[in-house]
Amino acid sequence: MVEENWCSISSEDVFNLFNSHPDGLSEEEAEVRLARDGYNEVATKKEHGNIYRFLKQFSSPLIYLLIAAAITVFFLDKYIDTIVILLVILANAIIGFIQEGKARDALASLAKLLVPEARVMRNRVSKMIQSRELVVGDVVLLESGDKVPADMRMFYTKNLRADESILTGESIPVEKKSDAIDTKCDSLSDQNNVCFAGTLINQGQGRGIVVATGNKSQIGRISEFIRESKEISTPLLRKLEHMSVILSVAILIIAALTFVFGLFRGFETVEIFMASVSLAVAAIPEGLPAVITISMAIGINRMASMNTIIRTMPSVETLGSATVICTDKTGTLTKNQMTVTQIYSSGKLYELTGTGYVPEGDFLLDGTKIDPLKNKALVETLRSGVLCNDASFKEVDNIDGDPTEGALLISGMKAGNFYLSRKDVIPFEPGKNIMATLHEKEDGSKIVYVKGSPEKILSLCELQFNGEDVEPLDKKSINHVSEQMASGALRVLGMAYKEMPEDMENIETEDIKDLVFTGLQGMMDPPREGVAEAIEKCKTAGIRVTMITGDHLKTAYAIARKIGIETEGPLSGKDIESMSDEHLKEKLKSVSVFARTSPEDKLRIVKVLKKMGEIVAVTGDGINDAPALKTADIGISMGITGTEAAKEASNMVLADDNFSSIVAAIEEGRDVYSKIQKILIWTLPTNGGQALSIVFAVILGITLPLVPLQILWLNTVTAIGLGVPITIEPKEKGLLKKPPRPPKEPILTQLIKNRVLFVSLLIVAGAYFNFFMKLENGGNLDAARTVALNTIVFFQIFYLFNSKSMYHYVFRDIFSNKIMLLGIAIVIVLQTMITYISSINQIFSTAPIQTMDWLMVIVVSSSVFFLIEIEKYLRKRGSF
Repeated sequence: MVEENWCSISSEDVFNLFNSHPDGLSEEEAEVRLARDGYNEVATKKEHGNIYRFLKQFSSPLIYLLIAAAITVFFLDKYIDTIVILLVILANAIIGFIQEGKARDALASLAKLLVPEARVMRNRVSKMIQSRELVVGDVVLLESGDKVPADMRMFYTKNLRADESILTGESIPVEKKSDAIDTKCDSLSDQNNVCFAGTLINQGQGRGIVVATGNKSQIGRISEFIRESKEISTPLLRKLEHMSVILSVAILIIAALTFVFGLFRGFETVEIFMASVSLAVAAIPEGLPAVITISMAIGINRMASMNTIIRTMPSVETLGSATVICTDKTGTLTKNQMTVTQIYSSGKLYELTGTGYVPEGDFLLDGTKIDPLKNKALVETLRSGVLCNDASFKEVDNIDGDPTEGALLISGMKAGNFYLSRKDVIPFEPGKNIMATLHEKEDGSKIVYVKGSPEKILSLCELQFNGEDVEPLDKKSINHVSEQMASGALRVLGMAYKEMPEDMENIETEDIKDLVFTGLQGMMDPPREGVAEAIEKCKTAGIRVTMITGDHLKTAYAIARKIGIETEGPLSGKDIESMSDEHLKEKLKSVSVFARTSPEDKLRIVKVLKKMGEIVAVTGDGINDAPALKTADIGISMGITGTEAAKEASNMVLADDNFSSIVAAIEEGRDVYSKIQKILIWTLPTNGGQALSIVFAVILGITLPLVPLQILWLNTVTAIGLGVPITIEPKEKGLLKKPPRPPKEPILTQLIKNRVLFVSLLIVAGAYFNFFMKLENGGNLDAARTVALNTIVFFQIFYLFNSKSMYHYVFRDIFSNKIMLLGIAIVIVLQTMITYISSINQIFSTAPIQTMDWLMVIVVSSSVFFLIEIEKYLRKRGSF
């Protein structure tokens, strides 16, 4: 909790209070405090124990029905039946508990992949650590886009504004100061020198000392009052749950009518009651949402292994429908491993050798090696890039900070050492396109160095430095060179400076004008490996790739052509601003490259695409990308370069910032949806076949082909051995060779409905055929029922192979799912036991059957396999 005196006393006293220093704690002291206070984590969920979750499995209507049946048969002195029913209840509870546990564990493991980080001062050096390792007294550095990791008393701020709506409900960002507050700090809104954990920095920079962590922070105190466990749910799961409820009600009504009709037909009361209960148990797809949740969770974990971390489960459903991907260029389509290769200064174009973050290389002018320190204009261009920079060199081929700034730092280090004491900074903000730093020279005079987009820098300059003196700016020539560099796929930044008064200690945006231009630096950022192939996959899958970047028009277009993005030329942000929505809509049909865009342009493009009926996935890394990420159907933030604000707004995080990972995730999304349909197409007809075998017997007034306990056995055994393995079916080939699934397509497509009806009736017909054939051949009733029971089980086994693919033949990879084969083997063993072990025969009213009976079981039940494969063949030929 942020105490009142922390707001009202000076920052120096706060440091004394926590025995800290502006340069941060030592690592040793931080470890001591972490051991004393624990991790900086807020308990947001009230976790129930395993016993509670197990007991919860007994709270479903289906279980209530079985308990009622057990009580009924117990008072009728049918103790064996009672024990069997209770064992079925226990088995259902165990299955449900395991399924729920798998889903919870799978999703819980994902939370460990998204670990927030914070930049702190430790041992007088800034470094990134996990936010959970922060301790009171730590000095934390904040900048635009950061999520505040703990409650902090600020001691330095620069244009710092925080979005505190999560705590106060106030949508207007709050300006933060570092001065002590004279008045009383009664409310959070009064504490403008404190940044609170969980809030977002949307402008400026600042430094603060941590005063409260975890549950002692303001957000932690609130969480104490709202701790609750969230249930796993998505729109699709809610639809399926709703469908299950409707089916359950309908089946219960059918079961009740079956009971009444059975009494009318002359069945014994206990027999028809148990048959009706068994019908309900067999037909109600109660476990369907749980099995589908497992399938989703497995898919999400598989995506995580491919560097795609899903933050919201509904996005798994949406991924398979994506029709457009709006992607950044830098770091997503390209490597984001910048190397300055050209510098333009004082009318000369220099080439730089060397690659990566290694400060070794030569400066060439017209192919001849030169000493860069002998050209003052070149020196100032390099100095601007080094000093107006927040990156730091750690070791060979390793920098800490933004890759673009790393490239500028390395280009300067290739020439020599440039150091001046920094006094103030105007951080880079999307939309402003510049960064400025104030420095003090050795003689005490002050100078501002500025870097930014060439257009922005040139708009702020009137003069240029020629190495000896300043002269009027030649914008035309510089623009021409800039465009030439950009057309060679270089990212170009302009450099400038301005002499300032000696007494200046701070700079504001208003001070950044009348600059002196020093030069341009062009850096190469080559396309990532595999991106061209990924874009080709998108084309085959019916997904259009659109590049939206803040980079130069010619740079963006050159990269787009290199990686295979098809476009009718590029458009700039200015072009977009001048267009109406209707005009932009027309352009979007043929243009796929947009450069020099602002976050507002990106948001507008996303909105127009959605109006066109597209399902849009959008990438973003900055705080200003948050609106576009939220508006998109699938918001994708960058795991490496992305701000916490972007991650909070997204549905998905790319751990490696790689475009190819998006395509892999879309394929996984399609696979998850395909598995859900396979689960439905297998579960519904097999349940239906079991239930109809009872309904038809009652309606026709004939002997039941299965006794109630056999139906309960059948439902339990197949649920364990056959129902779960299909959720881990290997991915089908060719998922990215089909167009995206229409978003309004119902989960129960006409194909699924047709197959459910056909297979249900086929199972009933086959079971009755074998049942009566056994009776006709002199078999007793128990033996005939055993034949019918095994017929239904083997129908389900053969149909499980059909369900490996809804559309494709399964002959080639029929044995690809080893878990499915194991499940089938277990079911066959159990069926052998119920058929031939005499003690089990007595309980379940079964009897041993002959070899010819098994042959009939296999021949009749395998018919479903061949008929469904023939139906797939005819469908491919267009006969359906």
